[in-house]
Amino acid sequence: MQHKPTTKKELRERRHARVRALVKGTAERPRLAVYRSNRFVSAQLIDDTVGKTIAASHGRDFKGAQSVQAKAVGETIAKAAKALGVTTIVFDRGGYQYIGQVKALADAAREGGLAF
Repeated sequence: MQHKPTTKKELRERRHARVRALVKGTAERPRLAVYRSNRFVSAQLIDDTVGKTIAASHGRDFKGAQSVQAKAVGETIAKAAKALGVTTIVFDRGGYQYIGQVKALADAAREGGLAF
């Protein structure tokens, strides 16, 4: 029998597992995976068919508040995707709520030309 998840981390990991059961990235349409820590936000474009990260961006490369970092990460990952010839992606919010940093990153990626 499984134990009941008690920490925020365990609950987020359970939500993320539910999403990951449905969301798969391919070479033509990679998965944009978002991760938030207490200080930074990061994003990766992942091709799940071969298990490779094809592009990544991290908030530590940018100065400012976390929402500013998230917007910069979204713009950077969109530029990297365009350079690779990718225009459509699958968004994986990583079990986080679609507000704040996650929404800022997604909006910036859309403005950068990614469709999802």
